[in-house]
Amino acid sequence: MLPDKSQAEDQNSSFSEIQEKLITTHKARESALKICRDVIQFSSRSIRALHRGEIANARTIIDEARKLVNALKFNMDNHPEVYYAGYIHDAQKEYVEAEVLYSIVIQSSLPSFSDLDVLPSAYLNGMAEAASETRRYILDRLRSADFIRAEGALGIMDTIYDELINFDFPDAITGGLRRTTDSLRAVLERTRADLTITAAQQRLEAALNNSQLHIYASNNDIF
Repeated sequence: MLPDKSQAEDQNSSFSEIQEKLITTHKARESALKICRDVIQFSSRSIRALHRGEIANARTIIDEARKLVNALKFNMDNHPEVYYAGYIHDAQKEYVEAEVLYSIVIQSSLPSFSDLDVLPSAYLNGMAEAASETRRYILDRLRSADFIRAEGALGIMDTIYDELINFDFPDAITGGLRRTTDSLRAVLERTRADLTITAAQQRLEAALNNSQLHIYASNNDIF
């Protein structure tokens, strides 16, 4: 039996409604993609600024990223299918990495999950990547013979790793955290070895210098 005219009109109306919803979702997705790209760019720029020692500039850039992250969450309230897509997770992860590294460099408390207000998986993976990025900061401190800051940063890397290994959930829930944490462990051990070797070399050089001074003083006493 063929549908009557009213049924056909209802069917057309249903298709039109779906079309409008998908158009709205598509626009939201396109907007989110652009914002995500901007967040990633801001986060990367802030990390480079931190490694150059441009602390104030890094903070300014991170604040711009934070505005976009907050706007992204607000704009996607009615589009959960977009908000929980992978690209938003990735953008938030990069933002978390920038915030955490900034806190490590200025020696302040690490930002909490509620402070940053991002997806749980983005927070955890961002913490892990910030800890890995800290290796570069530690090597820079070692080149400057700043062992106190280097050891402090290594301690934070240790703390982050110790916390992350407690999250034993499927990758679908944590966004591949297990793999990221395994990578962090390798970075942590290399950094610990570098710090240990450099500290040992410094102690050896100090001992040699003291020995030479002692010999020089002894020779002066003889003459």
